[in-house]
Amino acid sequence: MANQLSGKSAFVTGGTGGIGRAICARFAAEGARVVAADLQPADDLPEGVDFVRYDVTDETGVKQVFDDLAERWDRLDILVNAAGIEIEKTIEETSLEEWNRIFAINVTGTFLTSKFALPLLRRGDGASIINFGSYDGYIADPGLAAYCATKGAVHALTRAMACDHGPEGIRVNAICPGYVNTPMLQSFFGDSGDIESLRQAVRDVHPMRTYGEPEDIANLVNWLASDEARYASGQLWIIDGGLSAQVQQMRL
Repeated sequence: MANQLSGKSAFVTGGTGGIGRAICARFAAEGARVVAADLQPADDLPEGVDFVRYDVTDETGVKQVFDDLAERWDRLDILVNAAGIEIEKTIEETSLEEWNRIFAINVTGTFLTSKFALPLLRRGDGASIINFGSYDGYIADPGLAAYCATKGAVHALTRAMACDHGPEGIRVNAICPGYVNTPMLQSFFGDSGDIESLRQAVRDVHPMRTYGEPEDIANLVNWLASDEARYASGQLWIIDGGLSAQVQQMRL
């Protein structure tokens, strides 16, 4: 179905990142007016997508952005909390500063953005909030302790928000991606002397023998944002090419 989001308005944090940009592009293609909120602008934002500089950890700034948006828009239909970072360390290697920073962005950022977006979301007819968890909120990759903890927190927050705001007609779900071809994944590969072999090893651990592309995630986000998903709320939607469905030891 074309133009699933015609006439709707959307706000996407992390909107110039790999997955966030794909979401903005899909929303715009489906007829929505879109704001990509991020710290850094992008030179190639899709047509129909506006940029606003946005720090998810700055309460005053977050409130101001939504106050300004309320003067331009009569309502907000879709909120996507896609901003996030990753720290590749065990808890022993993680400093308190790093721990607080990743929670500030991944968890508190979701809280603040949702909190100040709610007045505009209530003006809509069946608004949708889509948070970003991770399959790492269910099972853990080694060396990602703080990241896993933040995604588990987002999962719990998503369920709580769905319960609290469902009576207001606001649906809340979380997308839980696995490995996706983004700058974050490329950072995970690092500067290995044989990066292609590492990439292939990551592909091979999936039952589908590949990792995802940002557009794969955007497709699911688009459905959750649309009226087709009007009965979907309070759920954690894993999209990981079957990675978390298998017993990893059986591949040894």
